[in-house]
Amino acid sequence: MLFEDKVKFTVFGSSHSEAIGVSIEGIGFGETVDMKELQAFVDRRKATGACYSTKRLEPDTVVIERGIENGVTSGGEIVAKIYNTNVRSSDYSAYKTCPRPSHADYAAICKYGSDYDVSGGGRFSGRMTAPMCIAGGIAIQLLAAKGIRIGGYIQSIGSVCGKGYKLGGITEEGVMSVHNDSFPLLDGSVKNAMMREIERASLAGDSCGGVVECVVFGVPAGSGDVMRNSIESEISRNLFAIPAVKGVEFGSGFDIASMRGSSANDEFYFDENGQVKTLSNHNGGINGGLANGMPITVRVAFKPVPSISIAQRTVNLATGENTTVTVKGRHDSCFVPRAVPVVEAMVALAVINCVAKK
Repeated sequence: MLFEDKVKFTVFGSSHSEAIGVSIEGIGFGETVDMKELQAFVDRRKATGACYSTKRLEPDTVVIERGIENGVTSGGEIVAKIYNTNVRSSDYSAYKTCPRPSHADYAAICKYGSDYDVSGGGRFSGRMTAPMCIAGGIAIQLLAAKGIRIGGYIQSIGSVCGKGYKLGGITEEGVMSVHNDSFPLLDGSVKNAMMREIERASLAGDSCGGVVECVVFGVPAGSGDVMRNSIESEISRNLFAIPAVKGVEFGSGFDIASMRGSSANDEFYFDENGQVKTLSNHNGGINGGLANGMPITVRVAFKPVPSISIAQRTVNLATGENTTVTVKGRHDSCFVPRAVPVVEAMVALAVINCVAKK
């Protein structure tokens, strides 16, 4: 899983391998990385026994193999690992012949052959977002040193919607004050309703999805590039690397299609400090693939977790018969709360390259 950019990162390992990790290239000598802050960022993603998360509890301790010494980058390749300590591969033996609906089992077997290890979802597992957070957590620190801050929050879970940037009125202070929460919301009054939504799905043996929004503050106007190297392209490519992501939109996104140009256009003005701003932000802080100086706003849709205990129709690849499968193992009933730092991480890894291209 190699992402070709100025800052390149490769995620390695699989859900039930001895370790998972990431190698990072392109970060120069002498950059400061606060290891406690990095560990705290990775910890935001890990399962903690919450009602919506997997019962597979892993310490997710970040081990730096090389590239960072005493909190300072060496200029060479950074390699970091997280060792898996709590695997139960026997839970997955049946899925090599009876693939789970909406999982990558069948498609992966078609691509890699019948010997492909589907345990825990293999390379396609949400477990692989942990090393993404290592790389992204470093990028977030480097961007913060340049005055660029990234904050995510839950906008919806199932049918329950909370406050989001489309409603307006969000501030940098408001977004950044909640994104470190275990269940980050701009409007805490909807938390109980969201938790009930998750609980009802879980009690029924089912699952639910939702939407994470992410806002990037402080990206200099003119950052980015055109066409396939646009900020939207870079961010979207990274976000779709996250398992379960099925939709990405910027600014008003699909809603902008029903507007007229007179409403959709973000008109310019000088603020009290003589800075160029826009009266609205329907384009999500991006024009022509370049940052325009306004906050970059992006929404990410996560499908419901496909591992559910309700019997579902599938096929038996060994016998050539139709059959059913009931998914066993330890799974999230809703990955959305744990996905917030993953979204921040992948956005940061795109933005750091867009800023570099300015």
